[in-house]
Amino acid sequence: MLTVKNSVRFVVACVLAASMFVVTGGEAVARPKYKDVINTAYPDLAKKHGTDGKLTCAVCHPDKDKKKRNNYGVALAGKLSKKNESDLDKIKEALTKTEGEKSKTEGKTFGDLIKAGDLPGTNEVAE
Repeated sequence: MLTVKNSVRFVVACVLAASMFVVTGGEAVARPKYKDVINTAYPDLAKKHGTDGKLTCAVCHPDKDKKKRNNYGVALAGKLSKKNESDLDKIKEALTKTEGEKSKTEGKTFGDLIKAGDLPGTNEVAE
């Protein structure tokens, strides 16, 4: 039986459910394993350039659109055997291989930049 009291309860329940969705629904991380491996592999870089000591997606993605990558992101993606690699060892191996690639900084590889404490990628979307 639909009464005013039941209607109010229903509305309150819907508002609470919607507010919980809004409060807890943040930006999802599409590739959390990549970030975990990068933060583990380069802890000094994470401390220097990270947010709360952790590097963000901006290492590879200079834009909010995560389909766009900078030069480092493109090089790293080229070293991964599949699009959404989940094997931590293969991600680490791809990071190591990418260190040897030439960066946009003349005469330096991505590894040289990382060792110097600089972020390897540019703030530009790679073509």
